[in-house]
Amino acid sequence: MRDMTAAARAPGRVELLGNHTDYNEGVVLGAAIDRRATVTGASRADETIAIRSADFGAVKVQLSQLRPLTENRWANYALGVVHELRELGVPVAGFDAQVSSDVPIGSGLSSSAAFELASALFILKLFPHQLAPMEIAKACQRAENHFAGVQSGLLDQITSLFGRKDCAVFFDARTEEVRIVPFPAGLALVIAESGKKRELASGEYNLRREQTRAAAAALGVHALRDLNSAMLASRSDIPALLRSRAAHIVGENDRVWHAVELLNRGDGEGFGQLMNQSHESSRQNFENSTPELDLLVSIARQLPGVLGARLTGGGFGGATVTLCQRAGAVEIANKLSRKYEAQTGIAPRVFVCEIADGAA
Repeated sequence: MRDMTAAARAPGRVELLGNHTDYNEGVVLGAAIDRRATVTGASRADETIAIRSADFGAVKVQLSQLRPLTENRWANYALGVVHELRELGVPVAGFDAQVSSDVPIGSGLSSSAAFELASALFILKLFPHQLAPMEIAKACQRAENHFAGVQSGLLDQITSLFGRKDCAVFFDARTEEVRIVPFPAGLALVIAESGKKRELASGEYNLRREQTRAAAAALGVHALRDLNSAMLASRSDIPALLRSRAAHIVGENDRVWHAVELLNRGDGEGFGQLMNQSHESSRQNFENSTPELDLLVSIARQLPGVLGARLTGGGFGGATVTLCQRAGAVEIANKLSRKYEAQTGIAPRVFVCEIADGAA
């Protein structure tokens, strides 16, 4: 068999609203961003998978010995994708792959999902096999669950795969509906990294998943998606911690439904208020914010032209997203960076984020 070559890329994503709702069968709103992971390479004549990253080094694995690595764990995202695609009947053989990415790592912008999807599309081009987009997204999610040890929902992969330029992506994790929602043209998103990396597999993310599952069980529902605010308010018979965790998920679902209506009307101010409410719930109810994230949000909200700000992604470090008037976005990003550095001594990476097309 002659060597075949292929290339694929997939964007990171910003979570706009719907924090930790996806694995609770809820609704989420995200957007693909103009930062991407790229995988290029060629097939091999043997059964060796060789993956090289300019940032992390290189690994070589035999297909017959495919399992999660305890060293070079960065490669598990791609190796997990190989495993899941083979389970779906994709005729994966040996290949060489070069990985590059400008999606910030550990910032809540889903560098992992971008890497997974770029790997999946690269493999599907190299070893042609037809899979529906939703199947591809789910295979990448399983790779993250089983090989990387993060019990993530499906939001990241869906947003990276289905993203469309200048549009938000609505995802219903129960019905698997994906809807494209226009984003107001006069608004922009500013991403600010806190300088505190997050490592989801270290425990807090998985712990929140367990707590929300326990809250659903205590409230007698299949998933927290099945509750509304009035139902939760009527229940005082569950532990305070589980009640707080449930309040966050229930509130986030409500905010996402409302946000879709606001975006369809072009109401950026109303959308910004929902982002502010979301962050307060993360801070108080879900306790997945940090002092650094709170400071970035506080600074942003005081800047002229800002409509709202919140943490984005899993939390426990990472980044914030600020909604602002497009005309002043660069100045807002610069001021946010300077003020944060003045108070913390940390020079954050802050950039205006364009909403981009999905994986290709």
